[in-house]
Amino acid sequence: MSFVAIIGVLAAAPAIAHEDTTAANAVVQAGAADQLAVKHGAPKYTTADTEIGTLLDDPTAKAIIAKHIPGLIDNDQIEMARMMTLKSIQQYAPDDVTDERLAAIDADLAKLK
Repeated sequence: MSFVAIIGVLAAAPAIAHEDTTAANAVVQAGAADQLAVKHGAPKYTTADTEIGTLLDDPTAKAIIAKHIPGLIDNDQIEMARMMTLKSIQQYAPDDVTDERLAAIDADLAKLK
C-alpha cells in the first residue's frame, strides 16, 4: 500500500476530542511521568508511544525516520498522521514500516537524551 493510500486511510479515522477535563488532566500527568522517565534513563521517544508529530517536530528524530523509512516524511499527507505513532501505522504499510525498521528507529531514538 502506498504512503498516499495510508494517509488517506488515516484521514478517514475519527478525531479524538480533548474537551474532557479528566482527559486533559491525564495528559498532563502522563507528560510529567514521561519527563521523569527520561531523567531516569528511559528513551525520550519510541515508535510505539511517541506521536509522529512530535518526532517530525524534532529535527534529529525526523532525520532518523527519514534514514530508516525513506519517503515517509516527504509524503505530502504525513501531517494527517501526526497524532498516530509509527507502530500504529505499521498495520497500513507492513512492507514499509517493518518490525526491523521500527527496532532500528527505536535504537537510534534511544541515543537521544
